[in-house]
Amino acid sequence: MTPAADGFDDAVLGRGLPAAAEAALAEAGRQRADEPALAMAALMRAQALAPEHPAVLIAFYRHHFFGHRLAPARDVARRALVVATRALGLPPLWRELPLEPLPGADGDARVRFLLFLLKGYAYLSLRLDDPLEARDALAVLRALDPQDRVGASVLEAVRVRALVGEDPEADGLPPVSGAAAWARASGSEAGAPR
Repeated sequence: MTPAADGFDDAVLGRGLPAAAEAALAEAGRQRADEPALAMAALMRAQALAPEHPAVLIAFYRHHFFGHRLAPARDVARRALVVATRALGLPPLWRELPLEPLPGADGDARVRFLLFLLKGYAYLSLRLDDPLEARDALAVLRALDPQDRVGASVLEAVRVRALVGEDPEADGLPPVSGAAAWARASGSEAGAPR
């Protein structure tokens, strides 16, 4: 069951979980380092009780990510993106999102959840050597978050520099943020290295 939009802020913070699902997530956290199979079993129990609750999806994502299982982590990010877009009344596929700024990028938990998910998805795509998927996700993210509230321009800079074979620390330029960070990351800033 997807949390209602007005309760989504609480759900992102882990509230609104059935007690048994909350206990399963706590057990998964305790078992993650020493007993990954037991942690996964606990996560599966939580998922059976609250399959679309953000806290369960976040726990699955973290379990795979910190276990260096990047492909399954990206699969969880895809599932979570559908939950996040639904909470905002947007198309369920991130590729179909309107390419316009989302209001609330600086404080709305639903919007920030979506933006951070898309950033994580782009990062995992880069790590999984899927540069076209990363490029597309970052282009959508740039449209949704032109002021770079979630710092995704850093990933875009890494992606662009990898394409041209430059050291990401070589430019020596002072840090920028917001739209200027996106411009510099994509190489479209006047005088910026490409």
